[in-house]
Amino acid sequence: MVTSCRFNKTDEPISVDTNELDSISKQVETTEKIVGDTKADNSEDVKNIDAKKEDLVNSKNEGIDKNQTVEIDIVTQKTIKESEAVEDVIEKKVEANDVDHSQWNALLRKNVSSLGNVNYKGFLKDKILLESYLNMLSAKIPDANWSKNAKLAYWINVYNAFTVKLIVDNYPTKSIKNITNPWGEKFFELEGISYSLEQVEHEILRKMNEPRIHFAINCASYSCPNLANQAYISNTIDKQLTEVTKKFINDSLKNVITEKDIKISEIFNWFSKDFKTANTSVIDFLNKYSETKISEDAKVHYLDYNWSLNE
Repeated sequence: MVTSCRFNKTDEPISVDTNELDSISKQVETTEKIVGDTKADNSEDVKNIDAKKEDLVNSKNEGIDKNQTVEIDIVTQKTIKESEAVEDVIEKKVEANDVDHSQWNALLRKNVSSLGNVNYKGFLKDKILLESYLNMLSAKIPDANWSKNAKLAYWINVYNAFTVKLIVDNYPTKSIKNITNPWGEKFFELEGISYSLEQVEHEILRKMNEPRIHFAINCASYSCPNLANQAYISNTIDKQLTEVTKKFINDSLKNVITEKDIKISEIFNWFSKDFKTANTSVIDFLNKYSETKISEDAKVHYLDYNWSLNE
């Protein structure tokens, strides 16, 4: 995130030598050129921009001549705007590492209803397009230069898209559990390395300290959180995760919540440690999104899980 800078003005206008202004202008142009030379380590570039900004301001302060007529405040504002514009470009450059998920988005729009019912026959007809998207995912996995949001979007889409592939490759089936070792089998490759669905879930996504991922990844079953009919993308993923979490918790087919008694998904049992901290409970987590306020001493029951295919 770009940090805005503020500088204190003096009570009276302060002026600077016009030759100094020309020098400063050239330095600002040099600062802008940094964007074109930006390499993989964007965080270092931002630090360099901050240092450059500070040097420019210092150079103005050192060149102050109160006998001249050009006000320093104008130059300061110009310098701040120029260098912050450079920082904005660098932030966008980080997000440029993200994968284009538009193919997956189109497939979801076409084959998943607003209620989460999946048309696997439709995906089967669109298998070439699905494979094209999966090949793109396989070509490049996130590295250290990707933002957390870009990584989350990538790995959630990987989980969901390859789950759809698993069902399509074994269709027709009544349940994902009818497939041999569906979560443990390493049936796909990313950058030449074999992965399983459980690796993506437990070794990558759950380690990102974002409990809402449990309501974004879909296990092709009725009791799972619905498969969203849109792809996850870095620019909107926080809003998307909040929306799917609220929908799942307040869906009476998935959870039955009253103030004193709750019947909730096994997800909150299986992954309970993901939803609580040293000072908060699962109920505290639920209350952040539940339309019904739950008492801390409410009785907790877990619903049977329906593994029937979500079509």
